[in-house]
Amino acid sequence: MSPLTLTMLLSALGLGTTITFSSSHWLLAWMGLEMNTLAIIPLMAKSFHPRAVEASTKYFITQAAAAALILFAATTDAWATGQWLTHQLTSPSAATMVTLALSLKLGLAPLHFWLPEVLQGLDLMTCLILSTWQKLAPLALLLQIPPPAPAIIIFLALSSMLVGGWGGLNQTQLRKVLAYSSIAHLGWMLVVIQFLPSLTLLSLALYIIMTSSTFLVMHVNTTTSVASLSTSWSKSPCITAVFPVLVLSLGGLPPLSGFMPKWLILHELSKQHLPALATLSALSALLSLYFYLRLSYSMTLTTSPATPGSSAPWRFPYLTLTSPLAFTVSLTALLLPLTPSILALFP
Repeated sequence: MSPLTLTMLLSALGLGTTITFSSSHWLLAWMGLEMNTLAIIPLMAKSFHPRAVEASTKYFITQAAAAALILFAATTDAWATGQWLTHQLTSPSAATMVTLALSLKLGLAPLHFWLPEVLQGLDLMTCLILSTWQKLAPLALLLQIPPPAPAIIIFLALSSMLVGGWGGLNQTQLRKVLAYSSIAHLGWMLVVIQFLPSLTLLSLALYIIMTSSTFLVMHVNTTTSVASLSTSWSKSPCITAVFPVLVLSLGGLPPLSGFMPKWLILHELSKQHLPALATLSALSALLSLYFYLRLSYSMTLTTSPATPGSSAPWRFPYLTLTSPLAFTVSLTALLLPLTPSILALFP
């Protein structure tokens, strides 16, 4: 893909998200979501591989169905009330339809069926964009709209946490593991959205940092499966030593940065007198922690067979992503002591 085309697509991607962020009218918000979808599809299909084309087709059909449902719900509400404002959805049925449509766009369970298959067909950098940037616009709308019945939000959140934990246990492909990790983290963000939206934003920011560092490490090591992790030591020993820190931070293990949002969310659920929900959320985190530990074990405590194909390369590759990798790895590992200062930024 030429640099001009890539620049235009990335600019359209950023513009679509910005339009959704800044709009209070449903038609503008819908237009921003559509620009987002249409800008990322050429990035997904740029390798011309059949798996990439298949993933692009699945993504387009899913996003088009969600966008149609959003437009139908907004039109229904406008027919009944005469207004198109995103923060004034007065009809409960319209609010429920919009919540389900945005859940489909995000990949929340039980509407998650498309996310692992789509990520498996893409290259790592496009997976990174799909797992981080593409979550921003739908979550911004979820934060703006009046919440539907609390039972719907709690059902979507708990389903996502449990499906994200169970689904990742038996995976051998790293992109599918991170897809289920994304589903589980979205469940953590959603479970507290009706009580403390600023905590949802904090969880999203930390999820983006942790996922970016993990995808960048995989990109540098060119690893896409659990079996290929054992050959990473001969490619880049320092990055191999750092990788367990990243995945254990994704699992929420103290004293790493990923412990912060889970700790604060469980504290908030306890303050809201929801002990059963807090207990189920904490137990779901143990499922995710298991497959993160499996990744750490495969990368650091196993050695590949000493065959010529897996011996150390005579020339190590030049790391083009050194600065972003160092920055995101540092934040992924060292932010927990700064929790009071970070909370001051999210009133």
